[in-house]
Amino acid sequence: MSILGLKKKQPKTFKVKVITMDAEMEFSCEVKWKGKDLFDLVCRTVGLRETWFFGLRYTVKDTYAWLKQEKRVLDQEVPKDSPITFHFLAKFFPEKVKKQILDEEIFCSPEASVLLASYAVQAKYGDYDPNFHKPGFLAQDELLPKRVLMQYQMTADMWEEKITAWYAEHRGIARDEAEMEYLKIAQDLEMYGVSYFAITQNKRDTDLLLGVDAQGLHIYNPNSKLNPNKSFPWSGIRNISYSEKEFTIKPLDKKKEVFKFYSSQLRVNKLILQLCIGNHDLFMRRRKVDSIEVQQMKAQAKEEKARKKMERQILAREKQMREEAERAKEDMERRLFQLQDEARLANDALLRSEETADLLAEKAQIAEEEAKLLAHKAAEAEQDRQRLEVTAMKTKEEKRLMEQKMREAEQLAVKLVEQSERRLKEADHLKQDLTEAKDAERRAKQKLLEITKTTYPLIAAYSAPPAPPAPPEAADTAYDSAPSRLDFKDSDMKRLSMEIERERLEYMEKSKHLQDQLKELKTEIESLKLEEQQQQQGGVYSLRNEARGYVQEPAYAPHSNRNSAYMSQMGYFEEV
Repeated sequence: MSILGLKKKQPKTFKVKVITMDAEMEFSCEVKWKGKDLFDLVCRTVGLRETWFFGLRYTVKDTYAWLKQEKRVLDQEVPKDSPITFHFLAKFFPEKVKKQILDEEIFCSPEASVLLASYAVQAKYGDYDPNFHKPGFLAQDELLPKRVLMQYQMTADMWEEKITAWYAEHRGIARDEAEMEYLKIAQDLEMYGVSYFAITQNKRDTDLLLGVDAQGLHIYNPNSKLNPNKSFPWSGIRNISYSEKEFTIKPLDKKKEVFKFYSSQLRVNKLILQLCIGNHDLFMRRRKVDSIEVQQMKAQAKEEKARKKMERQILAREKQMREEAERAKEDMERRLFQLQDEARLANDALLRSEETADLLAEKAQIAEEEAKLLAHKAAEAEQDRQRLEVTAMKTKEEKRLMEQKMREAEQLAVKLVEQSERRLKEADHLKQDLTEAKDAERRAKQKLLEITKTTYPLIAAYSAPPAPPAPPEAADTAYDSAPSRLDFKDSDMKRLSMEIERERLEYMEKSKHLQDQLKELKTEIESLKLEEQQQQQGGVYSLRNEARGYVQEPAYAPHSNRNSAYMSQMGYFEEV
């Protein structure tokens, strides 16, 4: 037996497992397959039309790598496991497509623009959270074409509100899935995936645009990329050929005219031919009847997709229930804290009520004691009031007597003044009479002297009567007595005048003294009136204070000494 015969026969196929966002698929691949063969099989199974955004990623030594299209699968550093695991993912996020839409290189309606913007926000921010995504969180993001913004008179806040409304509907969609949905919507746009090239026609040499996409070839005017003038679907093209700068499109229907166009650049011509071949080949593959194995894999992928969708729905429901439970928990905790606060406040209020009750009981006891004290004070105040009334009556009687005595004193003073004036008048008359008497006396003396000097000798001669003569001593005595009587009358008059003057002065002094005493008496009476008023006010005030527990001694004290002094003065006046 040769050694070569003992070698194990190498297998002709190997197994791979491809994980997409929706399902997990297993394929049996030939050993000679390149990466492109496996990638095309996955694209046909998934039904993806725009394949250039995606790729197959594998993990090797804790790093990620992408499967190369041109090399054989087994010649690359793929894992040696069986089956080999690949992840079908978007190799490049369609930022270029997004930029083309925003720059209006790809026409997009306002409705589709808002929907695409909502998926772009979902891919960037994840699920919508109203507590985190506050109004204005999209202010720095460029999401809509300027043409759409200018087409409607809407503010940035209004556009953000519309985008957020759609964004909230995408809750639970993963970011990769949001990117996929963005591409699915974008690839349905009229201008999406169309590569434009400048061409000319042979006959008119007119500038045109050639558009190449997954549907076929399209001829446009340079100013209108949305509506083609002529279209050649891949299903209606029999052959495409070019010679240097000339392209020829032969329709499948031989009755139709062959279309020719020219492109001036050789490099561009090769690119046009490669795009036409690649899109036509992909179109034919999509329309080829799948093998039983591919059909089984598609069914398996469909089931796996449905299962994944169910799992996502269950996960979304569980997530929603968990969020609702968390919100309910937060509400219960908040309600518990609120109840605890209310219980604490109620306990504090109860303690305050108990303290208030104790304080009110103490105040009630104090009020009762104060009421008893006030009743006692009121009784004392009533006694003091009665005593004050008696005192006031006495004071009024004394006042009346004083006023009566004052009136009598005034009357007496008036009488004394009148008497004094009368005496003064009488003194003046007496003085005048005295002066006249003195003048008459002087004249009489002068006349008597004259008569005496002239008649003295005759009196002596004719004085010898027949009757017996008187002795000489008697005659001398008679002559001497006449001048003595005259001198005696003069001294009496002087004494009388002095007495009258002295009496007049005494009356004037007594009158002045009486007027001063009358003034003092009036002042004292006014003071008594003022004190009586204060006494009455003080009595009322003391009664009020006694009712409040603040009884004071009455301010009134009878002026017995002053009354006695006034009575003595009045007695003096009466004596006067």
